[in-house]
Amino acid sequence: MRVVMFGYQTWGHRTLQALLDSEHDVVLVVTHPKSEHVYEKIWSDSVADLAEEHGVPVLLRNRPDDDELFARLKEADPDIIVANNWRTWLPPRVFDLPRHGTLNVHDSLLPKYAGFSPLIWALINGESEVGVTAHVMNDELDAGDIVRQEAVPVGPKDTATDLFHRTVDLIAPVTVGALDLIAAGQREFVRQDRSQASFFHKRSVEDSRIDWTWSAEELDRLVRAQSEPYPSAFTFHRGRRIEVLAAFVSQGRYGGTPGRVFYREGDGVVIVAGADARTGRNHGLAITRVRTEDGRELPAAEYFTTMGGYLTARP
Repeated sequence: MRVVMFGYQTWGHRTLQALLDSEHDVVLVVTHPKSEHVYEKIWSDSVADLAEEHGVPVLLRNRPDDDELFARLKEADPDIIVANNWRTWLPPRVFDLPRHGTLNVHDSLLPKYAGFSPLIWALINGESEVGVTAHVMNDELDAGDIVRQEAVPVGPKDTATDLFHRTVDLIAPVTVGALDLIAAGQREFVRQDRSQASFFHKRSVEDSRIDWTWSAEELDRLVRAQSEPYPSAFTFHRGRRIEVLAAFVSQGRYGGTPGRVFYREGDGVVIVAGADARTGRNHGLAITRVRTEDGRELPAAEYFTTMGGYLTARP
């Protein structure tokens, strides 16, 4: 089939590479200009560079709603559009243009975690698996019928970076497998159960701020979700910002006020956690490694030289 590809960052790059390696013919690529957004500088393999290396025409757009782009799409005469990590809305005159419509590739197990940063949100929420979904695009974001979907398990120590590497390897089989089904004439696919749908916004610095009223289990997942190269989870100690780079859920149960720097356990320093910490039934978050405002990384036991005091959400 003749394919036009819309995509950005490493997700789009992997999608384009899969298409180039397939029996399908990529006739045009549309991608975004480089961005300084903190999350868009991560996993930033260039879709434009890959297309140009293979002689595929490239258009740069922030939004796909101008007449020149639409004319170029009609000239390309695609059988299908494939999109992955396109960051703005595709209008109906674009996604309905090809003979077989548009296939969107999304890094979650739809209908859950539509929208942005699904791996990070899924890890924070304690999901047991994550994955990649190829679905037919319609006028509701990430809501069309599912053509192909594959999952991988989430381990108890996995970081968002681990899950990125595991799911990005699913892009090629999911994308090409879905295209092959469509090329073979299949037109009926799995309808999403919209009662199970959830939609998430882009993450920002505010989403990495630690709230000590969360449980230790939730905070442990937040720290792992904000693993390098993502911006680290952070808190404030004596008015100064510190980033929490590594932590674990304590063995012991600790009571008191959320955020209290309380006790050494193993190689960690336990912080009291949970809205109901006063009951003494909660585990704490044992921090093992931090980064200070001046960029120094050190064991928590070296940073917290004495117990007492509080970690807070604000200076």
